Amino acid sequence: MAEKNENVNRRQLLKKSCFGGCLVGLGGLAGFLSGRSRAGDTLWQIDPYKCIACGNCETHCVLENSAVKCVQVYELCGYCDYCPGFHEPTALALDTGAENELCPTGAIKRKFVSEPYFQYDIDEALCIACGKCVKGCAAFGNGSLFLQVRHDRCLNCNECSIAAACPSGAFTRVPSDKPYLLKKVDNA
Repeated sequence: MAEKNENVNRRQLLKKSCFGGCLVGLGGLAGFLSGRSRAGDTLWQIDPYKCIACGNCETHCVLENSAVKCVQVYELCGYCDYCPGFHEPTALALDTGAENELCPTGAIKRKFVSEPYFQYDIDEALCIACGKCVKGCAAFGNGSLFLQVRHDRCLNCNECSIAAACPSGAFTRVPSDKPYLLKKVDNA
């Protein structure tokens, strides 16, 4: 049996190398596109049970006004006269004076319901996601105030800068058909 001895010249080597490079490039492109389609099926969101209201949502979002906003779960709220998410801990009066409010932008609106109950609503246009109200509500209240990514504002960056800076790992990807992680009322 005769052995076949093929000599490969430079032209053939270059041709085979280019073909192999193209195959590797197509494989990489396919992987990139499949990763993008998976990211398209998910959105960034904050797990309210992991969030520590560190303030990074305000300063690390790529948008000028953060896509993260405070939300209120009214079923959890006690509608208290003194709300630790609304009032400064050292408030001299339980009213809507700026010196007594915890929110630096006045994004929480206090409305009288009936003695001694008040409703607290979030004006999302004024909310800067600093987390001060969330921290106060979690420390001394019932945790009805928490932060969530508002998807009508979010760019859904592939690598969210807030998620990268989140010290508690509260930022996570969620299915786009269930975009919010809301706190639940414990009926137990």
